[in-house]
Amino acid sequence: MAFFSRCTGIAVFLLRLEDIAVKDQYTLLQGSLRSLEGGGEMGARIRAFNWEATPLGPPEKWPQALKTLVNLLLASKQPMFLAWGRERTWLYNDAFTPILGHKHPSAVGQPSMEVWAEARDTLKPMFDRVFAGEPVSIEDFSLGLDRQGRIEEAHFEFAYTPARGDDGSVQGLFGACIETTARVMAERRQAEDTERQRRQFQCAPGFIAILKGPEHVFDFVNEAYVHLVGDRDFIGKSVRAAIPEIEGQGFFELLDRVYSTGQRYVAQQTPITLTRAADGASEDRYLDFVYEPIFDEANQVSGIFVEGFDVTETHLAQEKLRELNETLEQRVEERTRELKRAEEALIQAQKMEAIGQLTGGIAHDFNNLLTGISGSLELLERRLAEGRLGGVERYIASAQNSARRAAALTQRLLAFSRRQALDPKPTNINRLIGGMEDLIRRTVGPGIEVQVVGAGGLWTTRVDPSQLESALLNLCINARDAMPEGGRITIETANKWLDERAARERELSPGQYVSLCVTDVGTGMTPDVISHAFDPFFTTKPLGQGTGLGLSMIHGFVRQSGGQVRIYSELGKGTTMCLYFPRFIGPVDEIDKNDVVQVTDTADGEVVLVIDDEPAIRMLMVDVLKEAGYIVMEAGDGAAGLKILQSDARIDLLITDVGLPGGLNGRQVAEAARTTRPDLKVLFITGFAENAVIAHGHLDSGMHLIAKPFVMAAFANKVAKMIEV
Repeated sequence: MAFFSRCTGIAVFLLRLEDIAVKDQYTLLQGSLRSLEGGGEMGARIRAFNWEATPLGPPEKWPQALKTLVNLLLASKQPMFLAWGRERTWLYNDAFTPILGHKHPSAVGQPSMEVWAEARDTLKPMFDRVFAGEPVSIEDFSLGLDRQGRIEEAHFEFAYTPARGDDGSVQGLFGACIETTARVMAERRQAEDTERQRRQFQCAPGFIAILKGPEHVFDFVNEAYVHLVGDRDFIGKSVRAAIPEIEGQGFFELLDRVYSTGQRYVAQQTPITLTRAADGASEDRYLDFVYEPIFDEANQVSGIFVEGFDVTETHLAQEKLRELNETLEQRVEERTRELKRAEEALIQAQKMEAIGQLTGGIAHDFNNLLTGISGSLELLERRLAEGRLGGVERYIASAQNSARRAAALTQRLLAFSRRQALDPKPTNINRLIGGMEDLIRRTVGPGIEVQVVGAGGLWTTRVDPSQLESALLNLCINARDAMPEGGRITIETANKWLDERAARERELSPGQYVSLCVTDVGTGMTPDVISHAFDPFFTTKPLGQGTGLGLSMIHGFVRQSGGQVRIYSELGKGTTMCLYFPRFIGPVDEIDKNDVVQVTDTADGEVVLVIDDEPAIRMLMVDVLKEAGYIVMEAGDGAAGLKILQSDARIDLLITDVGLPGGLNGRQVAEAARTTRPDLKVLFITGFAENAVIAHGHLDSGMHLIAKPFVMAAFANKVAKMIEV
């Protein structure tokens, strides 16, 4: 507006000249006329220009009106130009040069329509109107100009005023303008950004509204807001007019406060009563929302941004949970058994989750081991066929070694998958870690370095080895998840003497303890996360990637073992989880499963029935027993074996695989046989976890079990001991 005020003043000045007689005009201007001087760069260029080659002629012959206007534009700091004479010859000041672009300085003294040839069709009609005596002004004028070697969109605010000569006729066009291209483009980009943002808001899961002014008039609402409040007219209406039913619920007052203070307001699970249905029925909802003030360029509040979520279902669920908690004590006794079963299921689920981490690595290792076994046997077969016995021991040793390693992997998996709880035993934690080290490395993957630092002379502690293995594996999995880009896990053991102060810090009694610590170099934990880490179902992992039970169960297991768990963590530097167990004074049972077992030949014509559907395994067992001196009968399935058992044949021992095909498993065969042979001794063979075979946690008298894979010599000795009893 200031620009147009200035332009209007110039126009009034020029039009005033029109009303003054030529003689009086000379008299009025004579005192202020100056020769062409000053005017910066353009003043110098105009003075140096060869005007004789133009229709204007030499400056000393210019009419006084032209000289006055040239002096006026050269003295102005505002972009101005002058088109004079029949060719509408072009003159301009320094402030106008940026508008010309590459046309400067060659535009001086040129015909106007040659200077702006690319815009001739737009500009010529306007110039003609001005030369006809009609002023022209436009606030937003758009046209395409060639100022950088290409046609570009440009925007201006301008005023074109007729300029009269000494005889009073219109001889020229005096123009004053401001280029607004940058502002127009910025406003256009802002409008596009606003529209794009509104489209994004429209699809947002939470409800969104934009309110303008102190009356909180709706400028925008998204679909979620309409779904919450109901389908009604919003745009252009105030909140009070659009949603009158919330009067008295405090929302209007909150909006007024945010608008007047400029301070945001955040609310959680706030009740609101709305009339959403067409029948006018009221409905109670609960909202999480924020009122965020919107500030204008002058840093004044111009509106309020409303965003939030309908959390009614969550609120009702929490209320229900609170009600259940209030009556929990009354229901504890009747729910004890259900909770116990649920706890066992959760522990099993946690173990299964750990096993799930192993499958890829286990499959890879088993394939390697099977290759070692099959390859060794193949070469052994070839040597025997050729009669070359030299060096065959290498292939036998290789096959046996691969078989032992495969057995170790299998036993480790079974230890994790079995459901029954094992009794606490005197345990050397260093030895337990050594047995799990390969398992841990396969679980965390090749991107994680595993470092084990076992203390020398580590004391013994009395714990449940299976649960400690599960706890250690879960701690390593958590450490791995805290290092998505890879890193290092350190497993460290130590003997600890805790004095009064140290024991009090760990909520333990003073004394001797064994510590097991797992350290990562991952993201670390905040104090708030540490304070809730042992809460059941608390997890920082994304939905579906964690049960929130791992640390809770570890804490319960360690506390039941008389120990304690402590977390030491720093954001961005990593976390250390330390388990403390009381020292146990006593011997540790040590059994090396790889020790060579010698076969004892004590058979005295006893009859053994072997039932197994796997021919290779059945053949091996039959050969070993025959070599030991037993009379052996064999069957390939439960039905055939039961037929022998129901005959009058002498049978001193039944050896049966548990997982037999044909609908009659080994357990069922043994139970059926004992109806007619109540004292029959039974040796079960299984490749499953023990609990899958042993009903109710125990075997009947005279029944024993051996798990695959087993050493044949150990199998023969087991048979001998059972028959001797």
